[in-house]
Amino acid sequence: MTYCLAIKLDDGLVFCSDSRTNAGVDRVSTYSKMHTWENPGKCVFVLMSAGNLATTQGVVTHINRDIDEHAEHTLYTVRYLTEAAEYIGKLSMAEQARHSESVESGGFKPEATFILGGQISGQPQDLYLVYPQGNHIRVSDLVPFLQVGETKYGKPILDRIIRTDTSLEDAVRCALVSMDSTMRSNVTVGPPIELAVYKRDDLRLDCHTQMAADHDYLVNLKQSWDARILQAFADLPAFDATRFNCSLHDG
Repeated sequence: MTYCLAIKLDDGLVFCSDSRTNAGVDRVSTYSKMHTWENPGKCVFVLMSAGNLATTQGVVTHINRDIDEHAEHTLYTVRYLTEAAEYIGKLSMAEQARHSESVESGGFKPEATFILGGQISGQPQDLYLVYPQGNHIRVSDLVPFLQVGETKYGKPILDRIIRTDTSLEDAVRCALVSMDSTMRSNVTVGPPIELAVYKRDDLRLDCHTQMAADHDYLVNLKQSWDARILQAFADLPAFDATRFNCSLHDG
């Protein structure tokens, strides 16, 4: 399974992804699900993926080949981020079509979903979700984050904390807590954790790092979050059963 999330803020973009792949209990491995491209001063792109690994690797390989061979259409030639999303969608559909016979014969499903974010010079930063069918949507201004993969466990903290005016530092902490909550509830999502931070209008990636499970910051964050959740629960108003005409005690 997979969990990737991206957050759009007034000050920039935050990306976070796990690295675990699972094809059965005896086939667990790690692969990066976050890929970046920078053309200094011109454009920055971050692509995260969930779904069939062969399809996602094929898409990334094709993107790199197009750039290396100076093809007519590449990430570096698009004028708008929505054009980049269309380009990713077409590559994904082409990769899936290569495996159509396997699907028809009851083989694996080659579907993949992508989150694409970044900025092109002269254009605003943005985030897009690219579906397996090749179409895409832009992140909502009211809900300024996107998720793919195992989304349900990490969504509550994002709903409560993330606003467009949230600082980059707070968004990073929120993203990592969202990831930790998902890893705690689903063992198919796991480290290393990749994190990327982009400051609006910089046209370069300010931070792209990877953290293992025993990274001191991740360990401290997890321990602190667990302790504060327990304390917050203990501080909740007591449930007065008599107000509801019921008893919670024997006798």
